[in-house]
Amino acid sequence: MNVQTFRTPSGDEMVVLPRAEYEALLARAAEAEEDDADVAMFDERMAALETGVDETLPPEVGAHVLGGHSAMKAIRLWRGLLQADLARNAQVSQGFISDLESGKKNADADTLDRIATALNVPVRWLSRT
Repeated sequence: MNVQTFRTPSGDEMVVLPRAEYEALLARAAEAEEDDADVAMFDERMAALETGVDETLPPEVGAHVLGGHSAMKAIRLWRGLLQADLARNAQVSQGFISDLESGKKNADADTLDRIATALNVPVRWLSRT
């Protein structure tokens, strides 16, 4: 590093370095801040998982959601159920399940509870996207 130092008349020590080295230092500092933020976010998420505040969906469900499916459809596929099976177990029509999965309709709390029970998952999983 090509650095020069000098003292001001008031006694402050100053450092002079080429602009390229200064910009490289700034870039490294920004990367370190970003890394620190990533670590803090990771620690926060891990604490939420450990305390039960949050939980992860099974990887297969996440893959289906990333593939464009609704959370409900992703969970149904993960459970290996047909829409007709889920509809029968939740006491709704197959068409209604189709409409829920495609976002054409919304279910009330009681219906969502029956669907969650039929899928054997917490209701909150059905609202994930």
